[in-house]
Amino acid sequence: MVTGDLMSEARAGDGDAFRALVQPYRAELQVHCYRMLGSLQDAEDALQDTLLAAWQGIGGFEGRASMRTWLYRIATNRCLNARRSASRRQAKEWNVPHVEPPEPTRLGEVVWLQPYPDALLEAVIDAPLGPEARYEQTESVSLAFVTALQVLPPRQVAVLVLRDVLGFHANEVADMLDSTVDSVNSALKRARAALQRRQPPGADHQSPASGSAVEDAIVAKFARAWESADLDALVDLLTDDVFFSMPPIPFEYVGRDLAARFCASIFRAGRRFDLVPTRANGQPAFGAYLRALNGISHGTGLYVLTVAGDHISAMTRFDNSMLPWFGLPRSLPSR
Repeated sequence: MVTGDLMSEARAGDGDAFRALVQPYRAELQVHCYRMLGSLQDAEDALQDTLLAAWQGIGGFEGRASMRTWLYRIATNRCLNARRSASRRQAKEWNVPHVEPPEPTRLGEVVWLQPYPDALLEAVIDAPLGPEARYEQTESVSLAFVTALQVLPPRQVAVLVLRDVLGFHANEVADMLDSTVDSVNSALKRARAALQRRQPPGADHQSPASGSAVEDAIVAKFARAWESADLDALVDLLTDDVFFSMPPIPFEYVGRDLAARFCASIFRAGRRFDLVPTRANGQPAFGAYLRALNGISHGTGLYVLTVAGDHISAMTRFDNSMLPWFGLPRSLPSR
């Protein structure tokens, strides 16, 4: 069935025809919502709201813009509503038994941040972008980029993502946001400046190619050091300005010395881990499993690494609720 026939059937109330119309855009819309909201769960909720609104409004779709642009308009406005709500995930207190961490450098703002599985990115990472896009697809889903977006005003986030990440023209974005081209250009200028100021420590480090031999070697060294609790080997892998964070716990550590003290507090408590490799946000990641005396390792979290040159410039630890999103078990036999 051709698109025109599908549209006619969808407008007549055919749910299968509607699903066929929107399916090609579903994956990229979810990534768009994730960039806007920084949370995989919130992104899925916003996507479902978008599809429901599109289904309810398909009869009024006049075709003046493409189906893709129309869906992005709906998704963006659903995300703006979510950004303005007070229902974002709250910070949690430090809850690791028998571990007394050092005083953090600071308390993070984006405690709702969640990782995004690379398996969900495969369908969109090579999607065509508009001619005015300024970011590579992999860069625009990195944890550092998504985190920086979360502290910008909502409309600035929307404009920057639509213009610089997706490459929509200024007049298209103005129409999506019921705004003017001048207002869009002004918001974009402010968003770019704010994003530049929010660059995390180590942002100027050059990252090796994803899945390259250099990245693989660093990741393998990290796994050996972490699993064997070899603090010296671990610290040797870190950049001077390494950045550790652990949402929804707001503690953030900047610098090798503080990171070493934090890791030492973990290892000193006798905590030993098995790591299972995966990938998140275009970056190497691990499911972390705490070994127990009964021979079972229990999932405690997900680590996402940022590799810079031949070192690690950042590590973000998420809680174990993320493991199922990556197809990882809650527990496994200890090695």
